[in-house]
Amino acid sequence: MTQPINIYQVFTRLFRNDNATNKKFGTLAENGCSKFAHFTDDALQAIKQFGITHVWFTGVIRHACTTDYTEFGLEKENPRIIKGRAGSPYAIKDYFDVAPDLAVNFFSRMSEFEAMIERTHNNGLKAIIDFVPNHVAREYKCKNLPGGYLELGGYDDKTKAFDVNNNFYYILNEGFHVPEGVSFPYTVGSPEYIEFPAKVTGNDAFTAHPSINDWYETIKLNYGIDYQNLWEEHFEKIPDTWVRMYEVLEFWTKKGVDGFRCDMAEMVPVEFWAWVIPQIKALNPAIIFVAEVYNPQEYKSYIQRGKFDYLYDKVGLYDILRLIIEGHGSAKYISDCWKMQAGVSDHMVRFLENHDEQRIASPYFGKHAFSAYASMILCATMNKGPLMIYFGQEIGEAGTDEEGYSGTGGRTTIFDYWSFTEYQKWVNKGAFDGALLSQKQRETRAFYEKLNKLRFQNPAITEGGFYDLMYVNYKGNLDADSIFAFFRFCNEQILLIVVNFDFNSNHDVYLKIPEHAMTLIGLPKDKMWKAEEIYNNFGAIEIDPVEALENGSHLKVPLNSACVFEIKKN
Repeated sequence: MTQPINIYQVFTRLFRNDNATNKKFGTLAENGCSKFAHFTDDALQAIKQFGITHVWFTGVIRHACTTDYTEFGLEKENPRIIKGRAGSPYAIKDYFDVAPDLAVNFFSRMSEFEAMIERTHNNGLKAIIDFVPNHVAREYKCKNLPGGYLELGGYDDKTKAFDVNNNFYYILNEGFHVPEGVSFPYTVGSPEYIEFPAKVTGNDAFTAHPSINDWYETIKLNYGIDYQNLWEEHFEKIPDTWVRMYEVLEFWTKKGVDGFRCDMAEMVPVEFWAWVIPQIKALNPAIIFVAEVYNPQEYKSYIQRGKFDYLYDKVGLYDILRLIIEGHGSAKYISDCWKMQAGVSDHMVRFLENHDEQRIASPYFGKHAFSAYASMILCATMNKGPLMIYFGQEIGEAGTDEEGYSGTGGRTTIFDYWSFTEYQKWVNKGAFDGALLSQKQRETRAFYEKLNKLRFQNPAITEGGFYDLMYVNYKGNLDADSIFAFFRFCNEQILLIVVNFDFNSNHDVYLKIPEHAMTLIGLPKDKMWKAEEIYNNFGAIEIDPVEALENGSHLKVPLNSACVFEIKKN
């Protein structure tokens, strides 16, 4: 049986922080920070037993921050171009270093990271880190450059707005202007930021005057596309930036990481990915690449041409399920989702939380952790692709703290030093036993653990086919706005899964099953099927194929949950 991929995204800086000061805009000294060393054997075993296969350690590579490390030989950074005291993990300061905030000892920070990776592997888990290929911090400077590698921008011709051998794009004859409104407690009294000529901002803002809503803290990398000249592509020779980024991926692959989550991958030409991914897989054939891509028209290109293993399913299943959870959507549109993703569905990472999205339990989304149960069951069972859970999701974290730069808005900060009060109840000062969790939090965590293990125990989910039953079930025999039913099947197992998205009511469903499905899956048409409900342990029922074909088989499905029936052919 193929093992599923269950990803646990953890924002490394916030994982374990026993310092509960939580001062708004607090410094590292005031508010504290988690360390690589906090991912102990006990912590990693608890994650493993929860049903996880891959840990995505978010925010590992050194990024711009306001903490002063000059006594250790690092230059002081200008806070006017840093978002939050702790800084954005996507404003990379040095591709070949780890964040010193995460180390117990500054000078052993890389060995502490390597030890964490080794512990991860020793506990039967794989490690994913971020690769940020589109942009770097405005004051990017590599202090940890390996021998034989070249510094980004070190040989740029700054008299040219674009050159295929430049690593950055330039705005000639203009200096960079920090956006109006960039005024925070940590910027008070700081010197002006000087950059001349101005470099183009990371979100393709070709201006020396980006707005506060732009990614003003970053500069865009040049992959050989002249955006200001009809998007001309200059790929005749391998652009210099391609080689520099190969070196970054090679470096971390040799450190033992098992995968890369590639930030804003679609802002980098697919030709680069097609060139670099096979080379990295030659170093480690088992390594995986996950792309953050939001344009469905490009999905096939990034899988087939770009050689990615998996893509985010944000503009698709996430958006549909969010509307359902908020009471504005219909289960009917789930069928549209898989049709749109034909040929790539099994390559999609399904999730309802990550560091960019609002927490399910926040007042800005689902208001309660319970509101996403049915949707998460669908994410976990609909296709073969990975399931992702964001740390804190499993105990109903609401994301309502006002940490500083992040403000309030239902997201967990990625910019500030903070201690996650509710999550620390599971951490329990390093015991990782959840002893301090409330009963409701325990129930939520048990739901996710049960869901993770459902994927481990059923080959039809991890390697089986998918058959949508809704096309014969829209004519009054069930509520198609609230119910979604489908088969997952392989040689070893047949599962009939019926999901009820209604928060308020159990549903009586008269589910029709077409003859085509019976033939394709190999179900007998002339005798009763024994169906064991394996998710809620409701027991066994018999399904009459004639009744299912003509009028629909009667099933009872609990509110905001699902029935998972294992059907025996004999």
